[in-house]
Amino acid sequence: MELSLPFMRPEPFPQNSLLAARIALIGLASGWGEAFCVEVFRAEFGEAGRIDDPATIADVLTRLDIAADPVLAVAQSDDNKARLRSQTEEARRHGIFGAPTFICADGEMFWGNDRLEHALLWAKGP
Repeated sequence: MELSLPFMRPEPFPQNSLLAARIALIGLASGWGEAFCVEVFRAEFGEAGRIDDPATIADVLTRLDIAADPVLAVAQSDDNKARLRSQTEEARRHGIFGAPTFICADGEMFWGNDRLEHALLWAKGP
């Protein structure tokens, strides 16, 4: 599937995405999580940015007109860390091992963006 996105291999690779995941969790509950995730991917793979650097994540938030400092503080809270651990454990219980992963209503799992079309066809049924 051609997405016409820029690509630059970031160094180092892979990078620690824990902070980005913590903030995505906040964003998904606040209505801007999907846009944040897209911009994190753009920062890492389109601009070869360091997503393990809070300054890069703050820049991403700023691009989205979100006040970075309060979000960064909430991301490091014990409550938010526990929520992410809980969601990670839920994913493990479902057998999810990477992203993106799609699980259909019947439990069939598809892994990888290149499998999205297959997942959609499966979900529609015969």
